[in-house]
Amino acid sequence: MSKVAVRSERSMEHWPPFRPVFLCMPAQDDPLIDRFLDALWLEKGLSDNTRDAYRSDLALFNGWLGERSVRLVDVGRDAILDHLAWRLANGYKARSTARLLSGLRGFYRFLLREGLITVDPTLRVDLPQLGRPLPKALSETDVESLLSAPDIVEPLGLRDRAMLEVLYATGLRVTELIELRLEQINLRQGVLRTFGKGNKERLVPLGEESMHWLARYLRDARHKLLSGKASDVVFPSRRGDLMTRQTFWHRVKQHARQAGIPVSISPHTLRHAFATHLLNHGADLRTVQMLLGHSDLSTTQIYTHIARARLQELHAQHHPRG
Repeated sequence: MSKVAVRSERSMEHWPPFRPVFLCMPAQDDPLIDRFLDALWLEKGLSDNTRDAYRSDLALFNGWLGERSVRLVDVGRDAILDHLAWRLANGYKARSTARLLSGLRGFYRFLLREGLITVDPTLRVDLPQLGRPLPKALSETDVESLLSAPDIVEPLGLRDRAMLEVLYATGLRVTELIELRLEQINLRQGVLRTFGKGNKERLVPLGEESMHWLARYLRDARHKLLSGKASDVVFPSRRGDLMTRQTFWHRVKQHARQAGIPVSISPHTLRHAFATHLLNHGADLRTVQMLLGHSDLSTTQIYTHIARARLQELHAQHHPRG
């Protein structure tokens, strides 16, 4: 039986019976909530949005307690579990319940520190299981628009085009891309050698399109960015130094705006697109795992959810019986 949904017989002697209520509980303020939020602001300098979220969660919890004639300082572990069960029965999302529990833990630790309670009721109460958020997936049309956005007449634009092409063709992590050295690239064999997390080496195919843009960039633009400076960095900054992640992130955002892509993206989005589009076109999960450099197959499996959702969408749009 779930420990969230079940109460012991002993606790039922001391706690009002749980009655599912399928209406929103009225929020109920309390001076203790204000004291906690003031202390939290002094200690951590929370933003107004975070404080408002904590206040709302705690006031709603207090309203739920008020319906049962229980004060905040009298709450025990079973009351917390009952409230989590009530939220589950009323369709609250796991993520909002996790935020509530985080706020309750902070609140009751504060009360314990202030000597207002002797036992923290949130001890041994587990966070609800959160589904891992799916990465944002770009369509193949969006990717084409993004790759075509840089102005290739300029050295920086040609560099950016080559970087985006390599990123999409290989699924490299952003750090792996910006730290790429000339010796790691073999255009004759069409592969690059990279070192991922844990310094694990892997060989990744480049593909014809990214090889074309990479060769063109190395021939026509890289030396202009270096301005005579000696460096083995494949993609230097405009000053000839190692580019930062922040700089590349800014460049990708700029090109996404130019391409008219409506969703917010980051350089990592192209890594997600690389994996998702491979799966959409029939690649097996183990191959994608090797290309991405994931040590655990379960990390790669998250992309199958995106691929499956996209295939279902396409089926619904184009199948005569969709």
